[in-house]
Amino acid sequence: MAGPTGVRRLLWLYRRSLGANLRAVLEYETDFWIMVAAALAAQLVGLVFIGALFSQVPELHGWRFAEVVLIYALANLAAGIGALLFDGVWRLPWMVNQGELDYLLVRPYPVVLQVTGTAVGMQSLGEIVGAGAMLGWALWRVDLDWSPITVAVGVVLVASAVAIRVAVTVVSNAAVFWLTAPSSMLAVSVNQLGDLARYPLTVYGVVLRVLLAGVLPFAFTSFFPAAWLVGRDGYAWVGLLTPVVALYCVGVAALVFRRGLRRYESAGH
Repeated sequence: MAGPTGVRRLLWLYRRSLGANLRAVLEYETDFWIMVAAALAAQLVGLVFIGALFSQVPELHGWRFAEVVLIYALANLAAGIGALLFDGVWRLPWMVNQGELDYLLVRPYPVVLQVTGTAVGMQSLGEIVGAGAMLGWALWRVDLDWSPITVAVGVVLVASAVAIRVAVTVVSNAAVFWLTAPSSMLAVSVNQLGDLARYPLTVYGVVLRVLLAGVLPFAFTSFFPAAWLVGRDGYAWVGLLTPVVALYCVGVAALVFRRGLRRYESAGH
């Protein structure tokens, strides 16, 4: 499936897979709206926390209220889009443990895309809506030099942030190939660490800074892109490395997943 035609076919098949799962989810309309409302409520709670914090202090390590909201919104937007389009990766531990991956191996379609396309994270719609609203408000309030280049780079940074978030989730869930548990607590723990990227990296100690900027580069999903957007001295140039970090993370995820597949021995591995 190499070449533009092959890529278009992959995207078409992936869209069809997500569409089938979307129709299944929408059969339970009440559950859908409850999930959306819960996600919006979670966004509101986070915003209230930030507001309460800034009611006591004018700045947070040099970051003003609107700038922190920008970081918070970018982190949640990347997580929300990633969950909406690639939520099936969370089913990988169960599929490996139960041997359900066997069916995917015989199909002429990349296994990783079959896995990620097995679910649509509908609860993330609320997260995306909330994050989008906060992002729009923050961009209106911060001192930003608008230009076509700024918009183009901003879109690339958001797309790269989504790729980083998804790649890290794939790697953490793919650890199940080397483990024997039907669920991946490692992936859950890594995902929770990603929540720390909702706030300025400068509020953490050296260990957490290294972890969030290097080992698990969640800071590139929010803090560094925001630093570039607002022109924060000392960090703005790092934000431009976000696409490079995204390519690296996607490459590592592909490598780990392929090696994991080689270890797969059906149920009871």
